[in-house]
Amino acid sequence: MALGGNPIFNGKNFRGATQAPPVPQAQYGQNPFSQAQYGQGSYGQVPGRAPGQVMDAQGGWMAQQQNMTHDQLQQMYNQPAAGPAETGRMTFDDVIIKTAACLGVLMAGAAVTLFVGMPLASLLMIVGALGGFVLALVNTFKKQPSPALILAYAGLEGLFLGGLTRVLDGMYPGVGLQAVIGTLSVFAVTLLLFKSGKVRATPKAMKFFMIAIAGYALFSVVNLVMMLTGLTTEPFGLRSGIIGVVIGVLAIGLAAFSLIMDFTSIEEGVRNGAPERFSWTAAFGLTVTLVWLYVEIIRLLAILRGDD
Repeated sequence: MALGGNPIFNGKNFRGATQAPPVPQAQYGQNPFSQAQYGQGSYGQVPGRAPGQVMDAQGGWMAQQQNMTHDQLQQMYNQPAAGPAETGRMTFDDVIIKTAACLGVLMAGAAVTLFVGMPLASLLMIVGALGGFVLALVNTFKKQPSPALILAYAGLEGLFLGGLTRVLDGMYPGVGLQAVIGTLSVFAVTLLLFKSGKVRATPKAMKFFMIAIAGYALFSVVNLVMMLTGLTTEPFGLRSGIIGVVIGVLAIGLAAFSLIMDFTSIEEGVRNGAPERFSWTAAFGLTVTLVWLYVEIIRLLAILRGDD
């Protein structure tokens, strides 16, 4: 598991569900596959039964096999083994479908801001930002994933992104469409690089990521405080000019690498047979990262346009 990345995938709930179960170990002096101790039944034998007498379920199964014809037995043995979908395990298809559902709800929320007045769109942006932040915390620390809460988060983030896009697109026409194309392009390239094996969340890369994300988080907090207190009058605070461009490119790189870690966590979850319900957690984690990536791209585009 790629520890240190998206907290949604690194939480104990998702991580515990996707870790491979430990191999059972016999206690010292015991051998579960050897002969039974004096007074105990042998392997597969229930205490109290006569030697050679099998369990009722096994005996019923053996009797059923004896009553089947050779063709029926052959047909039964030729059937494919049950896959993850048949055994209630998470699959890549589950994650894709649920991620598409989250993004569909997100786009529906964003579309709402296009059909209302600018004052109401700005209000919905604030409501979406605050509500999305609260639901992000709830879904992150919830023991079991809740599809309703995850979709509600996606809808609120849609209001936030739609309002933000409308505000910035009004100031710098065209940045909204450019941000959408840029987000999809980064996602596609990141996925292709991950599938090809050329980019992986190695321990060395993870250390660099943790240092960079900590520095970026500290810079963002300082920048926000300076903007709220009026210490800087620039629209993006300290993120203006060449410094803003450099920080923006770094932030997009961090978001892209976060996608790599998300893909790694999902891949390990599918490989280790995580329960199917955690595909909602995977979809939620991907949605959070894509929202972050979109915000960073549209902000960088606005900074570049503002410097023209």
